[in-house]
Amino acid sequence: MKKIFVLSVVAALAVASCKKHENTVSELRNYSTPTIILQDGMYYSIPVGGILPTIKATAYDSFYHEDATVVFDQSKMDVTIPGIYSVYATAKNKYGMANTDTLFVAVTDITNVDIAGRYVQVATSDTMTLTRLANGFYHTSDAVGVGLSDTANVLPAMFVQTSATSLVMPMQYSKKFGSFSATNGVVNLSSSDTTYSYNLQNASFPATTRTFRRLN
Repeated sequence: MKKIFVLSVVAALAVASCKKHENTVSELRNYSTPTIILQDGMYYSIPVGGILPTIKATAYDSFYHEDATVVFDQSKMDVTIPGIYSVYATAKNKYGMANTDTLFVAVTDITNVDIAGRYVQVATSDTMTLTRLANGFYHTSDAVGVGLSDTANVLPAMFVQTSATSLVMPMQYSKKFGSFSATNGVVNLSSSDTTYSYNLQNASFPATTRTFRRLN
């Protein structure tokens, strides 16, 4: 009887242990990260062989009420090759929770040139807007040239004018169309006309030469 009694106690403890495990409640906790503020914006331009300009950035964690140091990762940059590069800004709070923001740097030797304005794609007569972000650094409202009214196929993009006659549109990503880039980028800065053209590389669109002429 003594042995049976002991086994019964052990069994009871095992059942109790199982019940305790089943009643364990999982918790989903939110955590705070610093907010990064890039005081001079997220677009910069430097000459070939230059160094990254001083970036004014602050970070603050509003939950813990503390400032954080912003650290910049320039490992993706190659200042010897014209193009567009990403620089990552990271800030951590006292618990190691991090937030990262991205800024973009154009490397180009172009100077005193601004080709921003409204453009029309020659083949379709559809218009788009080219905005200057920094020296030689531009954002087009539509790299495809289908016209802003065709919202299903509009593809915003960035490119850098690398010389008086050339441009580079490096690999970028669109949530709608995936990765894309351009080849054979050409700029024409004649006194009577300003145009640029390239071959868009993306599976969703024909790989034909697209030429854009400035309207203003």
